[in-house]
Amino acid sequence: MLYLASKSPRRAELLQRLGLSYRLLDVDVPEVRAPGEGADAYVRRVARDKARAGWAEVARVADQAGACVLGADTEVVLDDEVFGKPVDAADAAAMLRRLSGRTHAVLSAVVVIDADGEREVLSQTQVRFAPLSDADIAAYVATGEAMGKAGAYAIQGRAEAFVEHLSGSYSGVMGLPVHETSRLLGNRAGAHEHSGACVATAG
Repeated sequence: MLYLASKSPRRAELLQRLGLSYRLLDVDVPEVRAPGEGADAYVRRVARDKARAGWAEVARVADQAGACVLGADTEVVLDDEVFGKPVDAADAAAMLRRLSGRTHAVLSAVVVIDADGEREVLSQTQVRFAPLSDADIAAYVATGEAMGKAGAYAIQGRAEAFVEHLSGSYSGVMGLPVHETSRLLGNRAGAHEHSGACVATAG
């Protein structure tokens, strides 16, 4: 059985695109970058913490035999600064002003844990925003879409109009790189061809 250790409806949607059945795990781990921690190391660590918290939850409520837990984290990075979720509308507007007219990175880490251990992958995508006016930013923030999103935008929503160029994984910017996740689950499933731990299809 595949378990998704995430509260993100976007990740759930993207897993469904792979035709996978899964159960949701409600995990809550701190998302605080340590002093001197590189952005890529931070994203990998948070994804790993989520997967490990999910694995512990599975152990508490169910048999881990045949279980497979997926944790993920996605962050927007500009000039080595990680842009997390905005705390309020003013914070969201400030983030968007800094992203305006510039290219930023979106890092999306995926970690899979099963009885054989851990495996992870990191997707890196470059996104260039068009120059945004104060009116553009205010109108977008007013929709409420910026809240709860890393970097204060949802590429699958109205913010897609801000993107001049993207190099990498569109789904990774959404929150779960579908190609990399599919390969990761497939590779892990190789040792489970009889149990189907990571490759159970939607029924």
